[in-house]
Amino acid sequence: MALNRVKFAILVCLAVLVTIIGCKKEPKSQPADQNNPGATEQQQTTTAAGDSKPTLRSIIARARGWGPTFTNWYGKEAPDFTVTDINGKKHTLSEYRGKNVILNFWATWCPPCIMEIPHLVELRNTIGEDKLAMLAISYIDFRNKPETVKKFVAAKPVINYTVTATYADAMPRPYNLVNSIPCSFFIDPQGRIKLATEGLIPLSDTRAIIEAER
Repeated sequence: MALNRVKFAILVCLAVLVTIIGCKKEPKSQPADQNNPGATEQQQTTTAAGDSKPTLRSIIARARGWGPTFTNWYGKEAPDFTVTDINGKKHTLSEYRGKNVILNFWATWCPPCIMEIPHLVELRNTIGEDKLAMLAISYIDFRNKPETVKKFVAAKPVINYTVTATYADAMPRPYNLVNSIPCSFFIDPQGRIKLATEGLIPLSDTRAIIEAER
């Protein structure tokens, strides 16, 4: 009995740890500075004088449970791609120029990704499609096949944003280097990467990132 209690305690601790740090996918080679948490000041802070909007620097400084990643891509044009959603509709990233875009990388087997779903649903409910495009991209693997993703979404009718399942190798850099989820790329209306994050982001932080000046 004592041994069973110890095993149970270990499993609980592991579940909490996964929730906090996110889910790691199979590692892939990345540039040495790919996940440097210290993005440059120019990348994070530019705000008009007297503007009350939060800066990316201040949002990142108070982050809990998530952090910046792919920092060397900030300010660069987001590489274009086309994916097909679970309903058979094609989506090309460049078609969303003129609005903010969130690319959310997730998987059906990832507990923090599932915990993030209500935040994304609420975001879609409160920001119109004319201002914000949302693409949830689930990479196909032995645990996460297209039919698995489709069944998962069908069982959660509250999901009101675009969901797609594709192979990582079909995506350009830096997206195909994602190996920790949930991972989100925030792309501005000019089509540039504003911020990329790893870990579960609270709804309040997601809103602040969208509203912040680069």
